[in-house]
Amino acid sequence: MLISHRKIGYRPTWIEVDLKALAYNFKQVRSQLSPDTKILVCVKSDAYGHGIVAVSRKLVSLGVDYLGVASIDEGIVLRKAGINAPILVLGMVLPGDIEPVFRYRLTQTVCSEELALALNRMGKRRNQAANIHIKIDTGMGRLGVLFTHAYSFIKEIRRLDYVNVEGIFTHFPCADIDPTFTRYQIEIFRGLIDSLYREDIRIPLCHAANSMGVIGYKESHFNLVRPGLIIYGLYPRRNIKIRLKPVMSLKTKVVYLKRIPKGKGLSYGHTYRTKDNTTVVTLPIGYGDGYPRILSGRGDVLISGRRLRISGRICMDQMLVDVGSAKVKIGDEVILIGTDAKAAISAEELAYRCGTIPYEIVCGIGNRVPRIYID
Repeated sequence: MLISHRKIGYRPTWIEVDLKALAYNFKQVRSQLSPDTKILVCVKSDAYGHGIVAVSRKLVSLGVDYLGVASIDEGIVLRKAGINAPILVLGMVLPGDIEPVFRYRLTQTVCSEELALALNRMGKRRNQAANIHIKIDTGMGRLGVLFTHAYSFIKEIRRLDYVNVEGIFTHFPCADIDPTFTRYQIEIFRGLIDSLYREDIRIPLCHAANSMGVIGYKESHFNLVRPGLIIYGLYPRRNIKIRLKPVMSLKTKVVYLKRIPKGKGLSYGHTYRTKDNTTVVTLPIGYGDGYPRILSGRGDVLISGRRLRISGRICMDQMLVDVGSAKVKIGDEVILIGTDAKAAISAEELAYRCGTIPYEIVCGIGNRVPRIYID
């Protein structure tokens, strides 16, 4: 079922989020795992631009074990939406800001003694233990206890009465480009887990695998995986042996057109000039919506199955396309990301043309573009 975008707003620009494709991708991930391996899906950054509440509700209906958010704020959004699944806050929080961890039953990432002690003090006052996952730095260099100090750190934290060490995890910075280093990370992380096990310290959840880890490093699955990109139908690398369905389509409509004579400049700076007498259409979308300005003159759109190049500089709220002699009328649908019967434009393609990654493309589309959910 598709809800008309006209029920959302009057500007004919919208995102379609195909929840059936999301379900398909989730099942594809499940097929890569052993039956007892749990799944945490990353829904941070508004579920990679797809809409955190609707996506999370669908994932819960599919049996997801955990949801991963970047901040307490995102966790609160999910709790207020009535989502009761376990939620891991993957980012750090200041010790003075931890009260919502308890109030909204969030699981907090910990990689400092200061934060652990603050959680323990508040837990004691509330008579409520805080669930935490300890992050280990095996090579990302970002958050995490250095793996050389992790063993002693974990033993100290486990002594706290109101902190429950539910999980331990690490993060891969190079899984798509450096298998040797990634396998080194897996080895030292497994070594830490084995050292703890020998001391009869059994942490229930151990996780390392991101999307690339799920597909390319079975030995990184442990008993929980953390896919993000592949759930949304995007590939972390080319030539990967998994079939995915894109979840997001970005669409708009022609709102204006006119005939322009040969040799006339279009948009700011006149970086594009018409080569012949032609028809130019205006589309109500621009960099203010998160469509990258760097695609000026190099990005394509699909109109009636034809691939046409954006003409001149992308504006904040609009862009122009020289359609030549093509039969186009006001109200025609235009695809910026997505597929019609004859052609397709993917987020990966836009990322390649921008010199960036697909994450940035889908996360960058702003909230003034309404999301329409198909299920």
